[in-house]
Amino acid sequence: MATFEYSAMTASDRLMKGIIEAGSVQEASELLEQMRLKVNSLEKAKSERPKTPIARTEFLLFNQQLASLTKAGIPLEQGLRELSKDVASKPMRKLIDSIALDLEAGMSIERAFEKRKEHFPPLYGRILKAGVETGRLSEMLTSLNRHIEVTNQTRRIVFEAMAYPAVIFVMGSIIMTFVLVFLIPKFRGILQEMLGENGLPLVTQLALSMSDHILYFWLVVGCLVVAIGGINTILRSFPEGRRIREAIFLRIPAFGPLYHSTILSKMAEAMAMMVATGCDMPTCLRLAPDATGSETLTREGDMIAGQIEKGVGILDVGQFCRVMPRFFLYSIQLGSQRNELEDNLRSLGDMYAQQVRSAQTRLQGLLLPVMIIFVGFFIMLCILAMFLPMVKIISTLNVGG
Repeated sequence: MATFEYSAMTASDRLMKGIIEAGSVQEASELLEQMRLKVNSLEKAKSERPKTPIARTEFLLFNQQLASLTKAGIPLEQGLRELSKDVASKPMRKLIDSIALDLEAGMSIERAFEKRKEHFPPLYGRILKAGVETGRLSEMLTSLNRHIEVTNQTRRIVFEAMAYPAVIFVMGSIIMTFVLVFLIPKFRGILQEMLGENGLPLVTQLALSMSDHILYFWLVVGCLVVAIGGINTILRSFPEGRRIREAIFLRIPAFGPLYHSTILSKMAEAMAMMVATGCDMPTCLRLAPDATGSETLTREGDMIAGQIEKGVGILDVGQFCRVMPRFFLYSIQLGSQRNELEDNLRSLGDMYAQQVRSAQTRLQGLLLPVMIIFVGFFIMLCILAMFLPMVKIISTLNVGG
């Protein structure tokens, strides 16, 4: 599909300029005519639109502002125009203006955002469409804000769980490398001359051996990191590989439960948001996993949705799920029976978010002491490696005296 710039007149003789995607100039012209536009000029456009998703904070602000405007009763097209005037980012301003132009030309909301799906979160166009059709657009946008905030909070919790132990590990590695490369070798000649190679304490011989091989050690570590990164990139490039990668990660002690609770929290929040838009259960189960990034949840959601459409109970299908727990499915079934599905899903999202926070505390409680003990043990090893020979030399001199 190519992008074309056009200049046209509306039915009310208003000049309109914008862009449109089509397979050819002829197809673009026909699409514009279907929009009841009289084409003045039409030519292939230079691609100036941003090709990466907008920043999370930028999108959250945009969505909050749009929710406020729609709550005030301002039409979506006009609201987008008003928002673009206050946006500092030039690419974001162009993106919003192009969407407003398409909406003013008669394009559906879902289609306008689907054209730019690489810039927005999954399902954003569908949420806007459902909000407009049900007259609950402001409510839908507010619900989406909550989902984004929960997702960002969960991501921040995971980052904090890893940040402190990682800093300690890096600092410990730097200290260890510095001592072994620059300090230990300076004592080698003196100690060997006074005590001989075989007269050195075992801990000193160990420290000297580590000093000889530390650079090779980091070379091997570097190769392993590159290899793991390469394998990870390959696995992420196709669905089955992503499932294998996820299955491995779920089995890692401490990290696996944290990741599991994270994706379930996102899944519950996404489903609650889709239920609020009026989606039925099979649609929710098929689309909500997109917000989690989990390939396994996507496959299980598709499987459960297909079985529900055949009349099979959700709990009967759940016995074949590995990632989606039975309690999760039971809460969905109970919420559906009591007409409290959205509330149940919100509660599930909060519960799993709390589990993420608890897992973070446990992970920090495990990793921080381990890293501190590791650094402390190494420092103690270096001190003993240097001072034990001195003690032995002093003892020898005293005996000789």
